[in-house]
Amino acid sequence: MSTESQHKSVLFGVIAFAAIIIIVGIIGLFTIDNEQDFIQGQVDVAEYRVSSKVPGRILEIRVKEGDYVKVGDTLAILDAPEVEAKKVQAQSAENAASAMSDMAKAGARQEQIQGAFELWQQAKAGLEIAQKSYQRVQRLFDEGVLSEQKRDEAYAQYKAYEAQEKAAKSQYDMAMNGARSEEKRAAAAQVNRAKGAIQEVNSYIHETVQVAQMEGEVSNIYPKVGELVGTGSPIMTISIMSDMWGTFNVREDQLNGMKVGDKFNAFVPAFNKELQLEVSSIKDEGSYATWKATKSNGQYDLRTFEVKARPVTKFEGLRPGMSLVIKK
Repeated sequence: MSTESQHKSVLFGVIAFAAIIIIVGIIGLFTIDNEQDFIQGQVDVAEYRVSSKVPGRILEIRVKEGDYVKVGDTLAILDAPEVEAKKVQAQSAENAASAMSDMAKAGARQEQIQGAFELWQQAKAGLEIAQKSYQRVQRLFDEGVLSEQKRDEAYAQYKAYEAQEKAAKSQYDMAMNGARSEEKRAAAAQVNRAKGAIQEVNSYIHETVQVAQMEGEVSNIYPKVGELVGTGSPIMTISIMSDMWGTFNVREDQLNGMKVGDKFNAFVPAFNKELQLEVSSIKDEGSYATWKATKSNGQYDLRTFEVKARPVTKFEGLRPGMSLVIKK
């Protein structure tokens, strides 16, 4: 190959390399310029969690995920036998208090005195059994057979029966001595107290049947039938489909003076349509969302803001989680 041909080959190579560099630079320039041509967000929805004030076992779940429920629809039923037992106790206490109040008002007859005496004897028998049970449990605890919790439960039960025996004894004494006006008022107060306890237990029983408080769609169900749930533990989540909005994380240099009440269009890829939104809130995301400048010349740190915007008109088919794109 001649020297002239070699020079031409080298020149051609240099020109080709320079052309490639120029093309790559142009492509990079367009890519950088278009990098922030859009802001992406997503559709969010208001939710509330269904939970019970009382612990219990899931007896039945009346809905499934995706069902649309209305206010008052039954969602889940819990089994709480302890609450039913407390209702029996409260009802018995109310009956006893009512009987004692009647006796105080009418004056004690021999039959009433005998009845108070029998209640006292019954309470004493219960106290004796509770005391013996506690003593046995205490011995087993001392021997290391039972846990401290079992010992404490037995002691609490013993003390409860002891208090019950004292109350029965005082009622019997009152029947024997006759009731004064102060005692009559006290007996009436005991009746009201017992009625309040019944109302409280009834409110707990009401909590065993969970009904929808707001209209919406069942988005998540957490426990299975047969599982135990504690007080306040979520049973399911209801999405309020009538309360949806778009959430965007916008760097402050892209806000361009945006304020609450401004309207703009966002593209919904799921429907290939645009949706008009109105800004409802703008909130600083905090220092964790600050964009840090990498150069000291001409650059500065920028904060990120959470922008929430609600649809101006109803958009059929819009679902939580769908993407929203703001084209600049």
